[in-house]
Amino acid sequence: MQVEHEPARKRFLVRLPEGEGELVYDMIDPGTIDLLHTGVQPTLRGRGVAEALVQFAFDHARRNGLRVVPTCPYVRRWLEKHPEVHDVLRTA
Repeated sequence: MQVEHEPARKRFLVRLPEGEGELVYDMIDPGTIDLLHTGVQPTLRGRGVAEALVQFAFDHARRNGLRVVPTCPYVRRWLEKHPEVHDVLRTA
């Protein structure tokens, strides 16, 4: 599954023939990305689209030296199963 980054629209995106999924973010400051909302069209649910988006976002953060704020409820649930990425989370 290919994830695209659309920095002008502040989102990561998966486009499939059946629909789209996106993870919307905001840059809190030059070193911190806030993952705000994951949305996947009903036709794509249960196919790993949201997981691919979140994994891509954390890979992007790591590659770019960013800290992550997990505002999105789906991202917070995903983090419970992925302690290997906790090192990029922003601490208070």
